[in-house]
Amino acid sequence: MKVNIYTSLLMALLLVPCSCKEQTPPEGETVSVETTSVDPLPSWNEGKTKEAIMAFVEGVTREGSPTFVPQADRIATFDNDGNLWSEQPFYFQLQFAIDRVRAMASDHPEWKDQQPFKALLEGDMQALMAEGEPGLIKLVMASHAGMTTADFDASVKDWLERARHPRFDQPYNTLVYQPMLELLDYLRDNGFTTFIVSGGGIDFMRPWTEEVYGIPPHQVVGSSIKAEFDYNAGSPVIRKLPELDFIDDKAGKPVGIHKFIGKKPIFASGNSDGDLQMLQYTASNPKGAFMLYLHHTDAEREWAYDRDSHIGRLDKGLDEAREKGWTVIDMKTDWKVVYPFQTVE
Repeated sequence: MKVNIYTSLLMALLLVPCSCKEQTPPEGETVSVETTSVDPLPSWNEGKTKEAIMAFVEGVTREGSPTFVPQADRIATFDNDGNLWSEQPFYFQLQFAIDRVRAMASDHPEWKDQQPFKALLEGDMQALMAEGEPGLIKLVMASHAGMTTADFDASVKDWLERARHPRFDQPYNTLVYQPMLELLDYLRDNGFTTFIVSGGGIDFMRPWTEEVYGIPPHQVVGSSIKAEFDYNAGSPVIRKLPELDFIDDKAGKPVGIHKFIGKKPIFASGNSDGDLQMLQYTASNPKGAFMLYLHHTDAEREWAYDRDSHIGRLDKGLDEAREKGWTVIDMKTDWKVVYPFQTVE
């Protein structure tokens, strides 16, 4: 999870770039071949951003192209919070932790007098945020540790079924970006292997990423707390411990990619300064690379924020993207629709 700052069904469109229907004419007759072209990114407006993505994919997948990349090396990495789903008003995983602490409070009467639990239980978010990173870590440890990974999976799935976002009154896992779902499918249809590389907790994401994004648990890289093996009288389990293990954010992202994927990406997508090092690492790939930043510019359909935001700040990354010619998505102008439950105007 992104502990360095304020920590947080959809069906993917399986579209093929082109389908061709061939007919065999009766003897002595001729018929034309009907070719139907299907847009693989229908929720993207036509323009430079969409053109750049498709040109890159065409270049690395066409044999004989000077930029061709073998399928085994077509690795694409995506940040999650603010890049595949929303992250406002604060990270969704933080809301999960808050809800769990409230549910557990009756078993911990001591929390009434201990910070940050006291502030949370009294609904004093200003006092809670004043506790800073150490306070947020305490909440995460209290809500995430001390249980088996199977029990934690179940708690995440149960929360996603019950919890609703305060602005949209929708389940949190429907606040995913329709254009990014299409992009994930488009890349996979062209031989890419897609990974999540996120500051969010790996055990928080794994229970639902395959259903929502088509990304299986073993292709999720995230932050983690320590765990231990418990033989459990012949019924082995993995038990989560209240101690940080790995933070997959900022400089931790390239380390996580090296550690868990073992290949440098040729495509990387993020939305904040926390993703900058992942994009820099990808840009150094000698096979060529595509760096994609999502700029939140749509206050009406989602949110507009960048340099001064306490969540998903995009400052240095925006400057470097412009300096180096990386592709930047302008959410307001590049996307016809943001969420799957929204309609195209």
